[in-house]
Order: sequence, then structure tokens, then C-alpha cells
Amino acid sequence: MSQRLDGLNALTEHYGAILCDVWGVIHNGRDVYHRAVQALASFRKQGGKVVLITNSPRPNQGVLAQLNDMGVQTDAYNEIVTSGDVTRTLIAEAVAETNGPVFHLGPGRDNPLYDGLNVELSDDSACASVVCTGLVDDEAEKPEDYRDQLLQLVERKVPFICANPDLVVERGDRLVYCAGALAKLYNELGGETRVAGKPHAPIYRLAKQKLADLSGGQFDERRIIAIGDGMPTDVAGAQNNGVDLLYISAGIHHADYGPADDPDELALNQFLRDNGASPQYWMPRLWWDAN
Repeated sequence: MSQRLDGLNALTEHYGAILCDVWGVIHNGRDVYHRAVQALASFRKQGGKVVLITNSPRPNQGVLAQLNDMGVQTDAYNEIVTSGDVTRTLIAEAVAETNGPVFHLGPGRDNPLYDGLNVELSDDSACASVVCTGLVDDEAEKPEDYRDQLLQLVERKVPFICANPDLVVERGDRLVYCAGALAKLYNELGGETRVAGKPHAPIYRLAKQKLADLSGGQFDERRIIAIGDGMPTDVAGAQNNGVDLLYISAGIHHADYGPADDPDELALNQFLRDNGASPQYWMPRLWWDAN
């Protein structure tokens, strides 16, 4: 059974580095969780290292700018690694493999994903591969709205590169669909999907390399703990990549076991068992201590 923590401060003797999720732990897309930011900053003051690891389809500089705009202090983290960072490799490989244009499926704000890549963009009828960063209008649309379009791409055997594996994410007090939901549908329709973000190994390899660079050499992986709230991404990613986990229960799954800030522990533990999850620790939200 997972151990409930009163605060992140209880882990400083056991761990020297954190791989911390962003959306759901540090903010919900609108509001910053300031106690979480302060907890990470306090961990760093104790000598720890923090790499933010996020399924954002934007390269890390875009996430850095977003966090700055939201008022998240840079003393809370050392580095940022994004799904967009590792997806750029998949895009380059697909272009080299197909020698053809790419259809961008998602909002125009994600176009910096292609900066510096030799990519020709086209519409869906002429593309040799698809790069999905999300729904075009995630406030109004749902994956089923894309079924016909995706089915035509599947029939043409077009590979589908997913730049954000999250199925849903919090935005304020509601959930919105992400690119991962479209990738799931594409796979169900019989299409080929390619993913490098959480829970897959490439994003964890890059994050661990960042820790090694910060340390001036290989970092002891037994001293790394991940923090996150998503079962198919953060939890599965930590477990599949040999990293201990602190589960934040007030994230996207909180409705399965009670109020966000006061979960039913019996229901929570049953939820974890039902999902094959065994995080070492859990907290409702991330903070440094109970005070």
C-alpha cells in the first residue's frame, strides 16, 4: 500500500532529484498551485535537482515562457523536458522515411514545434505523415468529431505522430481532450501511432540525461522520484522506466475517490489497485510540509 506523505520535506534524505509533472501538479492551466512551486524551490534549496517533465507538445522554451507568464518562479526547477522536445526526433525520422509533407493537426499556437526542422506542411489530403498536437478547438470539440478525417488517413496508411500523449488535462475546473485521445482513436481505427512523451522511454531518457549533465556525471537512478497525477502517463511512465513515484491524487482522477482535497483513502487505494498502480507515496496536492 502506498504511504501518504505530510510533505515533500520527508523525502529529502532519500531522493536527490525530482522529475515533476507540470499540468495537474504545478498548475491546472489557469491557476498556479503556489504551495507546489514553493515545495520544489525548497527541495532545490536543500541541494536537490528538479527537472520538469511535461507532455506539452511545445519545445521547452515555449513551456518556459508559459510558466513565466503564469508567475512560476524559475528557482523551482533546473530544467524542462517536454514531449515536444522528443517528438521533434520522430518528425525528422518520418520526413526522412516518407520524403513527403506533414499535416499538422492541432492549433496554430503549436507551430514552433517545427522550428529548425526541414518540414513541408500540407493539408490532410496530400500529407505523408500526421503530427498531432491536440484538437484544433479543445474547448468545443471531442475526438469523435475527427473520426471521418482520421479514418481517411488510416485507409491511406499515414503514420500518426502524437506530440502530447495525455488523453485529457485539467483546464480550470473542467477536463479537455488532448492529442493522446486522438491517437487512441487512430489506433482503434487501425492506424499506426508513434509517441515519445510520457509514458514512453525517450522522454525519460532525456530527463535522466539532463540530471546527469547537472551532476557532472551519471546520476544514481535510485535517488530519483517522479511526481505526477496521470495514470496512463505519469504513473505508467515512472513504473515502466524504473523511477519511484509520488502520486498527486487531486489531479485528473480525483472524482474516482472523493473530494480533491479530502480523498477517501480506501477508495483511493482500491483505485490504484484496479489500475495496477503502486506508487511509493501519495499526497492530495504537492506541498513542502503540513503547515
